[in-house]
Amino acid sequence: MKNLLDSVIDYFNGITPAPAFLRLHRDELAISPITHAEVLTGFKQAELVRHARLLKTFGFFSIEEATADLAARLRLKQHWKLPDAFQAALAIEHSVQSVTRNTKDFDPEKLYYIVVPYRV
Repeated sequence: MKNLLDSVIDYFNGITPAPAFLRLHRDELAISPITHAEVLTGFKQAELVRHARLLKTFGFFSIEEATADLAARLRLKQHWKLPDAFQAALAIEHSVQSVTRNTKDFDPEKLYYIVVPYRV
């Protein structure tokens, strides 16, 4: 089973535990179109090839119509931004955990599918 990796931005920002976590759990992780697009936004063209290559090492969860419907309902209920609602909807639809450090929007005490991978 693949868990949904909310973001790999810690890796690119040089946060110490991120590279070790990704190496250790790479086969257990998938990303979404949201994460894919977020990572590729803001990098210079020369860096994009290397970063895109890293993204391809993870599984990939596509957004289907049912996921979009659930994301809309979650956005209304939780008052999340649309990307956060899509991340949550993907985790729920695929019955996986969402691996994120975004505890501001995703409280792991209230949301059963949230896992915080490490603390910094």
